[in-house]
Amino acid sequence: MLKKIRCFTVFALSICFLFSLSFKAQEKRDEEVIKVDTNLVTVPVIVSDRRNRYISGLKAENFTVLKDGERQNIDYFIAEESPLNVAILLDTSRSTEMVLDEIKDAALEFIKQLKPNDRCMIVSFDWRVNVLSELTGDREKLKRAIKNADIGERFGTVLQDAVFQTVNKNFAGVKGRKAVILLTDGKDFGSFTERDELVYRLEESDTLVYPIFYETGFGQRPMMRQRFPFPDRRGSGIGRRGRNPDQRRQRNERANEDAMDFLQEMADVTAGRFYRKEIKDLTKTFEAIAEELRMQYLIGFYPENVESGKVYQIKLRVDRDEAVVRAKNAFRLKEK
Repeated sequence: MLKKIRCFTVFALSICFLFSLSFKAQEKRDEEVIKVDTNLVTVPVIVSDRRNRYISGLKAENFTVLKDGERQNIDYFIAEESPLNVAILLDTSRSTEMVLDEIKDAALEFIKQLKPNDRCMIVSFDWRVNVLSELTGDREKLKRAIKNADIGERFGTVLQDAVFQTVNKNFAGVKGRKAVILLTDGKDFGSFTERDELVYRLEESDTLVYPIFYETGFGQRPMMRQRFPFPDRRGSGIGRRGRNPDQRRQRNERANEDAMDFLQEMADVTAGRFYRKEIKDLTKTFEAIAEELRMQYLIGFYPENVESGKVYQIKLRVDRDEAVVRAKNAFRLKEK
């Protein structure tokens, strides 16, 4: 009897040991899968002809993806239409007081382009970032959020913080087609997020940015003087107002040019588009943006021999004559 008990004990311990090894092996495989998934690079791609008409119906084998000139396997491909996830960012800083109604009207106009399964969120930014509506398909809630947007109580334009938070936090874990519609004069004042830091994050992201620039500054109604509430913040600074009108005009023109350059850079690095408010037909512009988002291809690949934080060049080709491909031209893996 004692011998049988000993045999049974040895057998039971053996089973537990084997189960433990199996569990650890499975755990290790799970860790490896999770690790690989973090390296998936997803690239939104828009393909059109020379007349700017979108080319649909392409398959994965029609594309070639190159990383620093080295061909990559396409591991992820979406061509069918899927719901959009859009964040509309409204500049409600003191500098946009004279154009805020235009900005809000533009946001309301874009809401009309959404389909039933699309989701949108509304964010305003002035001296702080304000999420007025989380991602939702409720059109009335979105309209109320836009109409309730108002000029900030203090000086500040944390534009860079707003874009960074939207891409890095609000869109974290959101799959599929994502875009930011940025309605602003482009003049950052007081952000914690540096320009380079934001560009780096956009290189890691698969969110397209569509800035629409509203010119502000010289000739507008003067703003009430107020002490700047966060002098130690990093972002862009603000200088003393010059008394000479010509100097003020020149300073304002340089500020507008600098703002447009940065908005253009955000559009370029994400494969979005940059617009100015002078566009003749805003409705057609938003129709074009919505169509572009719906017609985009999503291509993903697992790059080999890459380092976190390092920038790699991307080149996408399609085997169609006269095809024009628009996609981000660089990526970096997020540092762990």
